Amino acid sequence: MHLAYPAVLAALLFCVGLYGVLARRNAILVLMSVELMLNAVNLNLVAFDVWLRDTLHSGQALTLFTIAIAAAEIGIGLAIVLAVHRNRGTSDIDRLRDTAETDEAEALPDTAETDTAETDTAETDDAETAPGRADGKTGKTKKAEATT
Repeated sequence: MHLAYPAVLAALLFCVGLYGVLARRNAILVLMSVELMLNAVNLNLVAFDVWLRDTLHSGQALTLFTIAIAAAEIGIGLAIVLAVHRNRGTSDIDRLRDTAETDEAEALPDTAETDTAETDTAETDDAETAPGRADGKTGKTKKAEATT
């Protein structure tokens, strides 16, 4: 068997998977594309194992490890996608970017800075009366009140 046939097929599979990762917006389709890329790697491992006539069949052993890792990856990936879909109502990757952290100084308008300065002084007055708690009670006094 020529090595070129499975190598070309693996390259085509990998390219289709790479296109799917880069072009798709649905998280499930992206996970499927990653699986295509992993299967292309598995095909290469087995093809080179047969071509080299390895007595230990290390390419096939590595393929089994790759399949096990891919199964774990798809299980965790689908669990994350389902959790995001329940919270957001969509599995669109572009809409997940709003979960990124932003700088609060950029998000606040200029008028909000004067309002926060007034509330900061009120909070420091409460903090001076009882350090660590804004309501003036420590954890031990609150627990004692709860038991009585």
